[in-house]
Amino acid sequence: MSRASAHRTADAIWRMESPKLIASLTRMVRDVGLAEDLAQDALVIALERWPVTGIPDNPGAWLMTTAKRRAIDLLRRNKVGERKHEELARHAALYTEADIDGAIDGEVGDDLLRLIFLTCHPALSAEARVALTLRLLCGLTTDEIARSYLVAEPTIAQRIVRAKRTLNAKGVPFEVPEGKELKERLAAVLEVIYLMFNEGYSATSGENWTRPLLCQEALRLGRVLAEIAQDEPEVHGLVALMEIQASRLKTRIGAGGAPILLKDQNRALWDRLLIRRGFAALERSRRLGRALGPYSLQAAIAACHAEATSVEDTNWVRIAALYEALSTLSYSPIVELNRAVAVSMAFGPAFGLQIVDALHGEPSLLSYHLLPSVRGDLLMKLGRYGEAAGELERAADMTRNERERELLLGRAAECKEKLKPSTE
Repeated sequence: MSRASAHRTADAIWRMESPKLIASLTRMVRDVGLAEDLAQDALVIALERWPVTGIPDNPGAWLMTTAKRRAIDLLRRNKVGERKHEELARHAALYTEADIDGAIDGEVGDDLLRLIFLTCHPALSAEARVALTLRLLCGLTTDEIARSYLVAEPTIAQRIVRAKRTLNAKGVPFEVPEGKELKERLAAVLEVIYLMFNEGYSATSGENWTRPLLCQEALRLGRVLAEIAQDEPEVHGLVALMEIQASRLKTRIGAGGAPILLKDQNRALWDRLLIRRGFAALERSRRLGRALGPYSLQAAIAACHAEATSVEDTNWVRIAALYEALSTLSYSPIVELNRAVAVSMAFGPAFGLQIVDALHGEPSLLSYHLLPSVRGDLLMKLGRYGEAAGELERAADMTRNERERELLLGRAAECKEKLKPSTE
């Protein structure tokens, strides 16, 4: 295997396996910063060896074993209590392939939830929690995070370093809290799981449109949390949203990994079991007798799509109303952009375009590629093909996902084709 090919494979494996590695190592060394360093060390060793030896049958198990050996060596070098390191070496057996294969139901998976509660400690600012989550749990680089939040890369790097130092200095326990402390961190934990799922559903960058394994892990963690916090409607609302959205994952990708938009998906292939589970979780949220929160409202929107047999059959008026309720409850320019799409489907593209144009100049959307993407789509529907092509090309320049760029440029080309004079 060539070195370049091995490096590409290692990078893909790292994005899938690094959250489990870091979570398990954090339980072991009780220092999230050190845990990330040890995981990175294992990756460096893999990059050196795999081009020569080939990719192991279970690279996740290989990385875990290598990282745990590094951890034990480090504890020995640092002479951290002879009794402590002997006990660690005796009881912390190296991971086998069976351990990794069963991780989704085992201790490794539970460690991920503990890691989320750790990174959501109130000692950290909201900005630090988001940066640390995207770094540790989603495997994004500091550059990718900086571009997503329109912040300088050194600023993001400093946030992550300070956050890890703060957690270590305060000796935050690596556990799922209970009672009042759990409720205090719950909103932040839900946001983290939501971020995880969204990164899997629409990858920020790279060559893949989706990262299904990240979606699956976020969904699994949400289900576990729903059993821990059974009386919290928004926990069930988020689970409902993820169940229903996950039902479409297999239909979002076409031949060669090309993106398939909602209107073109084969709804017969949507996973009906996940949809039923999503409906049940949404009903569970409603039965708790409180007004629907942001996640439950989004789940209700997803349910409208799941109930419809086609785009034309979708209850767009209800979806537009739900987005309006969501915007009233938790306003954001991105919610407004989504509302514009729903309004355009319910009442016509001209009405949607009015909402989009009102967002022009919104600081948080200046580098958000979906603003020109949505505007281009609406202009295309209105027959304003020249303007539409310009907007779609601008969106293509702004996105960092290769598959999405190809999709946007293809649609821009369609608009230009329509501008050509007819030869008939």
